[in-house]
Amino acid sequence: MQTLKLILGDQLNAAHSWFQNIDPEVCFVMMEMRQETDYAPHHIQKVVAFFASMRNFAAERQSEGHRFVYINLDAPDNLQSLTENLSFLIEKHDFKHFEYQLPDEYRLDEQLKSFCGSLKITSEAVDSEHFMSERHELETFFKGKKTFLMESFYRAMRRKHNVMMDDDGQPWTSQWNYDADNRNAFPKDHRPIEPLIFDKDVSEIVSMIKKQDVKTIGVVDEKHFLWPTSRAESLELLSFFTENCLPLFGKFQDAMTTQGWSLYHARISFSMNSKMVSPLEVIQAAITTWQVRQDEISFSQLEGFVRQIIGWREYMRGVYWAKMPDYQHLNYFEHKQKLPDWFWTGQTKMACLKHSIQQSLNYAYAHHIQRLMVTGNFALLAGINPDELDQWYLGIYIDAIEWVEITNTRGMSQFADGGIVGTKPYVSSANYIDKMSTYCGGCFYDKKLKIGEKACPFNSLYWHFYARHEDKLVKNPRIGMMYQTWKKMDADNKMAILDQAEKHLKNIETL
Repeated sequence: MQTLKLILGDQLNAAHSWFQNIDPEVCFVMMEMRQETDYAPHHIQKVVAFFASMRNFAAERQSEGHRFVYINLDAPDNLQSLTENLSFLIEKHDFKHFEYQLPDEYRLDEQLKSFCGSLKITSEAVDSEHFMSERHELETFFKGKKTFLMESFYRAMRRKHNVMMDDDGQPWTSQWNYDADNRNAFPKDHRPIEPLIFDKDVSEIVSMIKKQDVKTIGVVDEKHFLWPTSRAESLELLSFFTENCLPLFGKFQDAMTTQGWSLYHARISFSMNSKMVSPLEVIQAAITTWQVRQDEISFSQLEGFVRQIIGWREYMRGVYWAKMPDYQHLNYFEHKQKLPDWFWTGQTKMACLKHSIQQSLNYAYAHHIQRLMVTGNFALLAGINPDELDQWYLGIYIDAIEWVEITNTRGMSQFADGGIVGTKPYVSSANYIDKMSTYCGGCFYDKKLKIGEKACPFNSLYWHFYARHEDKLVKNPRIGMMYQTWKKMDADNKMAILDQAEKHLKNIETL
């Protein structure tokens, strides 16, 4: 064994060129480490999913004949550090060459570059062969621009990969984007489809995590684990989505309800972010299903799904590599409010936040509007420190890896980047939440009230946010109407609204 090749926990790409041939001179290494479990308080389902997927991946490659060293979290010789484990293995087995796939997180990229710089043997970094764009492709695409418009990049990616394009270079149906058609709430009494879940016993991994005293959040049913932890299961989940959920995905992708947690969403993001499936095969599966069932599935359903992957996902990765490491410190509004303790328990009287947070704790999952317009919306209105919110989002969701989490949090959700990602802050009063969900009907607070004990906090905090940041937002053409409305309000009414918001902020832990 002359060459040691590192595979990180989110590099489970069985189609990688590394595995096309069996080389007895190559040994692969994978490791479970406290370095990775401890940098944020992760959801226990997230930790379990990664460890189970890693173990399955290693076992499958070993069965094909590849040589592997797999280091369990509780292994006696596990030094719990990526570079210390690598140094130990290289010295112990006298490897002459070291290779790794380019990490998707800046901290790991820097760690491995520094490590290779100190090695006395040769080393090489190769591509992970997963994404549809190169690491710095977006940075080059928007060179000289202050704002990175996702729609422009999305169209470029579709052209580059010939996705849903005619021979003359025009998009199918002559329309690029159907977002305006994909904003429906569920009709009254509509019950979404029951999700496909995987009923697996992961008690061995859960027991190990607890014995090692790894700090986690959330809950797990260790006898009936529901997430895919292999490529085969990931493909099964993808097939379930295209066959059963795609027909209504686009129409209801922004809808929220207490009648289900998965709705018509694919829940394929963990499988993609760990690279068990590729973005190209995911969108090709959806396109193939649509082509066969065009009489049942409107094109807007397909386009909405493809845009999330070839557009938003690739775009967010591009922003990450264009703006790190400075991006992780951006705080445009200088927000400093502590994250309320109930973000970790869901024990709040606000029904929308209670449901979204408790769902996240129970399933390590919430869909994009719950993240953006419920938890993210409240955090932005309340002035929560984006550092604290980053840690929460990074830990609680099974699909959260920094390259995709931080750009969504700092950029799309909190406008902490000052407009690199979003053209305006995404904030709303109770009106939007009521329009798109079933939350408000059973809430302690009254969605229509701005002032008083029963007034929904979103309503006064909404105007308080605009008032306190008028100097930074008043010239934004997308929100000028809000300031016109604010200026027309009676002075006493405005003062009462601001006073109410201050009361909410002072008593944020008891909302």
